[in-house]
Amino acid sequence: MPPLEVWEKVLVDGEKFLEEDVHGQVGCIECHGGTPNTDVKEEAHEGVVAKASANPMQSCGQCHKEYAERAQTSAHRLQTGYLDVLSHRGADFTDPTTVAAYNNHCTSCHADCGDCHISRPAALGGGLLAGHKVKKTASIWLTCGGCHSARIADDYRGNHEGVPGDIHWEKQGMACAKCHTENDYHAPGHGTRYNKAPSPACVDCHEDVQPGDDVEQHDARHLEKMACEACHAAGAYKSCFGCHTGIDSQGLKYFTTEPSQMTFKIGRNPLKSEERPWDWVLLRHAPATSDLFGFYGENLLPDFDNVPTWKYTTPHNTRLQTPQNATCNSCHGQTDLFLTEADVDPAERAANRTVIVPLDEIPQTLKDRSMPAAKEGGS
Repeated sequence: MPPLEVWEKVLVDGEKFLEEDVHGQVGCIECHGGTPNTDVKEEAHEGVVAKASANPMQSCGQCHKEYAERAQTSAHRLQTGYLDVLSHRGADFTDPTTVAAYNNHCTSCHADCGDCHISRPAALGGGLLAGHKVKKTASIWLTCGGCHSARIADDYRGNHEGVPGDIHWEKQGMACAKCHTENDYHAPGHGTRYNKAPSPACVDCHEDVQPGDDVEQHDARHLEKMACEACHAAGAYKSCFGCHTGIDSQGLKYFTTEPSQMTFKIGRNPLKSEERPWDWVLLRHAPATSDLFGFYGENLLPDFDNVPTWKYTTPHNTRLQTPQNATCNSCHGQTDLFLTEADVDPAERAANRTVIVPLDEIPQTLKDRSMPAAKEGGS
């Protein structure tokens, strides 16, 4: 995301906000607090809250009560996914040391109302979107794409060299909100977006995909055992590896990550359920290490191996024709497509025991089978 000058981040555009935006007529104090009727700067700023939407009910909720109430429990705001996976790894959130590490490094990804409708993501430097103008529809590429760029937006728009983008973007220019509705953005907190039925799901639009349709690969065996993305992801997608946190000699909080890699790995389904019945799904490596909070103390994630570091994923680079579905044997017998023990760091093999594919379980090469490639079409 292009950086902003310091002054650009905070400049309130008088024309766009104060004159054109109804929120500008309300006045600063109504949302941000402060002391009226004084010309003394220090007195005027008593009680000012820079990030008004940190308390949605007090700011946005004065007019948008329903949305503010939903924001109170939003997964974007509460980061329940982070809290859930760290708890499964043994993080003790009654321990002040763990809480300090989490608050110092993880909470920059909290997203309140203003983080989407007024400002750019704090994790990428923040700053006003349009001179404080409140955007009813959040900026897709500066907000959604700002936080979800490496794993979503870059896949979707084909920004990775040698890997085409998603056919829905290429042919139709479909923006995130076409599939991800307001209910997704304002969804109540939950442990992970993968603990329920897929939503949105491919079959929401492609209702004709079923055994017996005109696609030979869509037999019951494949549709029941494989997630759509295993066949229809266009190619490699980004995996992130080690992440380390700390405070430098100047007292500034930091985190560092090891270089990301482009990977494509089919693995066993770690979240198999009635809603997600497949044996085979795509996996990508998450930036998780057992010493993630090592700067703050030893063994703060004592049950690190309880959760895989190779996680269930749904890359946003869907296409009809892909390298792995060109023929039957483009997948069958292709050991490199599957997450085997050799692909996993020895220190992480215990954590990934549920997703690693034993060599004898990889589908074998089929004799005399060379299914013709499907023709690339629309969405």
